[in-house]
Amino acid sequence: MGLVDVTTPRKVVVLGSTGSIGVSTLDLFAQAQLDVEILALTAGRNVEKLAEQARRWRPRIAVIADPALLGDLRQRLAGSGIETAAGPDAVVEAAAMGADWVMSAIVGAAGLAPTLAAARTGAVIALANKESLVCAGPDLLAIARAAGGSVIPVDSEHSAIFQVLQRDCLDRVARLILTASGGPFRTWTLEAMAQATPAQAVAHPNWSMGAKISVDSATMMNKGLEMIEASYLFSTPQERIDVVIHPQSVIHSLVEYTDGSTLAQLGPPDMRSPISCAYSWPERLDWPAQRLDLAAYAQLTFEAPDHDRFPSIGIAREALRLGGGAPAAMNAANEVAVAAFLDHQIGFLDIAGAVAGTLERMNSLGDLATTGGDALDNALMTDVSARRIAAEVVGQVHRRN
Repeated sequence: MGLVDVTTPRKVVVLGSTGSIGVSTLDLFAQAQLDVEILALTAGRNVEKLAEQARRWRPRIAVIADPALLGDLRQRLAGSGIETAAGPDAVVEAAAMGADWVMSAIVGAAGLAPTLAAARTGAVIALANKESLVCAGPDLLAIARAAGGSVIPVDSEHSAIFQVLQRDCLDRVARLILTASGGPFRTWTLEAMAQATPAQAVAHPNWSMGAKISVDSATMMNKGLEMIEASYLFSTPQERIDVVIHPQSVIHSLVEYTDGSTLAQLGPPDMRSPISCAYSWPERLDWPAQRLDLAAYAQLTFEAPDHDRFPSIGIAREALRLGGGAPAAMNAANEVAVAAFLDHQIGFLDIAGAVAGTLERMNSLGDLATTGGDALDNALMTDVSARRIAAEVVGQVHRRN
């Protein structure tokens, strides 16, 4: 493989530019000295950071998702010549501006509509918004292919599989193995986890992430979501996807073949590496990346996940088994439950219980079936229904506590 010609300009949109992935994306552009034309930067509510990024990168437009903050954004960018806009529709319009490459890094189901809009333009989608795949995976992938584009995963686990999956041997894949750090509560007892605070849950030992994603790591719901992603991305049934705890976060995932060979992708816990892969694939960027010093780690360890303390993996398997809208419902219920935990309404162990309870109730009501219509409409209908039921379940837990 040759190196990417960094002198060739590429039109780029960064959705969620002020989050950890968005910041890492722009930092990679700077460190690799890439010649990019930023069409749009979007953010949720961080006006100060968005304005700072916009003045540095000079996008055509800067978009804030919260309409109440448009005045503040305009004031901060006054005299810059940079257009401003606000609201969810404006984020979708930014995603559809016709970029060559779109970083989809909006956290949560809010990233679904913009990602689908970008896919319809035929862009290369660097996908860090796992909810887009969880809620509408098959449809998203089909839309991207039909438009002549592609979806390249940015999650370190799926990027690892993407890099070591031998395209000529897809029918010889025995297992996909996702690695998990185990989060901050890997060695905690159930009794201690029941008393865990939001501050403790967001203190990830290896990665710097936002609060919601950090809590997902602590519950291991992130692995559940990633199992669903992997199943869709790599056309693999859930029974051939496993999870192994690897506290050092050096091996990001593995692919086991039927001949007994297992291939792994290794690297430091730095999200700029998978972002680099997504930008340059099938080539490689030449940039001052952090190097992996295996001797400094001394040893790499592995252990099986404890499903009693971390039931989220089993919940995700059940969502895949149920099919239809179950993965989207699981994601929505998890977002509601995590928000309630961060707001001190429910306990840490109540998160998984609330998600499982929502799925059980929706399944019994027949609310997990999909109509086969528009991908976004189906996902949003399931999302709304699941959030309503999850709020009821969370409210019941809160009253008991």
